[in-house]
Order: sequence, then C-alpha cells, then structure tokens
Amino acid sequence: MNNDYYETLGVARNASPEDIKKSYRRLCRELHPDVAGASPDAEERIKDVNRAYQVLSDPDKRQQYDLGADPLAPGGGEAPFGFSGGAGGFQDLFDTLFTAATGGAAMRGPAPRRTRGRDLLESLTLDLPEAVFGTSRDLTVPTFAHCETCQGTCCAPGTSPRRCQTCGGRGMVSRVVRSLLGDMRTSSPCPDCQGFGSVIDSPCPECAGTGRVRLRVKVAVDVPAGVGTGTRLRIQGHGEAGPGGGPAGDLYIDIRVKAHPDFVRDGDDLHCTLQVPMTAAALGATLTVNTLDGEREVSINPGTAYGEVVTLDGLGVGRGMSGTRGDLRVHIEVQTPTPSSDEERDLLRTLAAMRGEEHPEAKLAHAGGVFSRLKDKLAGR
Repeated sequence: MNNDYYETLGVARNASPEDIKKSYRRLCRELHPDVAGASPDAEERIKDVNRAYQVLSDPDKRQQYDLGADPLAPGGGEAPFGFSGGAGGFQDLFDTLFTAATGGAAMRGPAPRRTRGRDLLESLTLDLPEAVFGTSRDLTVPTFAHCETCQGTCCAPGTSPRRCQTCGGRGMVSRVVRSLLGDMRTSSPCPDCQGFGSVIDSPCPECAGTGRVRLRVKVAVDVPAGVGTGTRLRIQGHGEAGPGGGPAGDLYIDIRVKAHPDFVRDGDDLHCTLQVPMTAAALGATLTVNTLDGEREVSINPGTAYGEVVTLDGLGVGRGMSGTRGDLRVHIEVQTPTPSSDEERDLLRTLAAMRGEEHPEAKLAHAGGVFSRLKDKLAGR
C-alpha cells in the first residue's frame, strides 16, 4: 500500500481539485479489468487510487493529510476497501468507469423527443448593384417543417404516447456485471423506447412519427447594402424544424457577388476607367459617365495626365445601417491619337514645333509621375 496519496494519483502537492479528479479518472480507466487484464497488482492499485482520491478530493480530509494526519488510518471511520458513500466512493468510481458507455456523460432520466433542429447553409449570388444598394430576394430552401397533422406530437390524431413498461419511464435499463472489483451495475438506453421513456404505438402516418416533414420552403431574404463575397447572413428560426415539435435552427446564407464589366470594388469604394481624348485632356472638358446611380458629369481639368483620378463622392458602396456610402474613383486613361492622314500629321508637327518638341529629350519622371504612383500602389501606401 502506498501511503503517499499525491504520489499515488501522480499529482503535485499543490494540484487543483480539477487536476486531482482528472488524474483519478485516468487511473481508473487504465486499471479497469478490461484494460489492465489479469495484471496481478491492478486490484491493489485501484484500492490505493480510491483511498488517495477519498482524501485529496475532500477539502477537510486533504487539510488533515497535509498537516500529517491520515484520515483513513485505523479508527478514522474507513469503510472496507475505501468504498464509502461520499465523494470518491463506489458511486464515483462507477460513474468514472462507465461514463464512456453513455456518450461521455452519466445519463439521468429519459431523453427528450423534442429537440432543436439543425442549422442550414445556402448560397446566394448577387449582381454588383444589388450588393451596393441592398435588395430583397426569395430563396427556395429544402428543409424540414413541423408536421401539421400531428402538430409535432409524433402520434396519430387522437392518440398519445404511453409509458414504457420495460424501463418504467426512466429511459434507462440496468444490468449487473461481474468484475475483479465485484458486482458492478451498468446503465444503458432502454431497447424498447430507445431511451425516451415512452412508446408511440400509433405513429403519425404523415411524418412517420418524427413530428416533421420534408418540404421546399420559400424564404424572403433581405440583403443589406454593402455586402460582399464572403459575407454570411443569418436568418433566425428558418433552419430545419426540430424533431418532436422542437424549435427550428437558423438559416445561414453565404453571399457571392458577380464581377461587373465596368466597375471594380475595393472596400467601400468603386473604381472605373474613363478614356479621354488627348485634346480633351490637354484643353479640359466635361464628360458624362454612366454610374450605378445613373449619368453623372466628370470634369477634366486642362493638362490632365494619364492615370490621374477624379473622385465622385458618395457614389460607392453602401455602408449598411449607417446610410453612408463610399466613393466612385474615376481613373483617367488619356488616348494618344494615331494620325490617319497627312493633314493630321502636319497639324501634330506644327503643334510640336510651337511647343519646341520637335526633338524631345528623354527625361526620367520624379515623384508624382505614373511610375511613382504605381510604386506606391505596389508598396501598399
């Protein structure tokens, strides 16, 4: 017999109650006859483990032990083999050894027929204007709905479940198993009522006793302004109806936004490219652009260079409930003409002579040029 209870459980002297409990359960599983087999010292070790847990799991007994006294010493009221009715006794050992057989938790009482339904996940593809301004769409969803014939009771009209005679309505049945530790009682779901504690003799013919039927349901989806690809919307209570009349789960909708031929989205802003003749860029002009909000005028200042950006405030993507919007950024693309006649070539030569550009010199662009702006963009500035 090992009288160092901390060493027996394999924990430090300052171990928390939770650590002591975890170590105790681990050792019980390792020393169980189904695992340890015919190990000659398994029975003695489980007795030591149980004694140690009785002391260390009880704050008062642990305090006495830490002060040098053994609460389980002769005269201390020890039960045979340390199996007492309190914490750490036979029932605790029983729960530990057979918790796995009940799905990870000791089962108490019948299982409910009425449970929550599963969540559903659907996808919805939008055009860019729908994502910018928001929209309403109808989505047809295959799901489970409550059975109207039985109203979720699972029984045929005019009937009701009866109490299971096998388990007496407890949902569990017990049996005795002999082991090296003696007779041990195990519990499992009743085979006649499947753990529900009641039996349905006349199941509903419409739903086959499940309380729900499969349907295709049309759901109205209100899409707020500003959604984008990857946005997930949640519509509460529009998932599958639960068995036995249980509450419905939720419906989740993944949004995908199709690419637009003219506009590119960047956060709350939209970007587009406007082709401007060289003469309009040089002299200045006012051009009309088709935006998502209809036609808008864009002012081109004299001397506008290739790559400059004109911002139209408030014509970008909606920002949800705030009511505000991003901007539309118009990128200017100056078109360089290709002379198609001698007259046009003569006019361009005359212009070059007037500007002293007949023999142009190569000059590298400094900060502010197109290449500089490209470097800034690539650097994420």
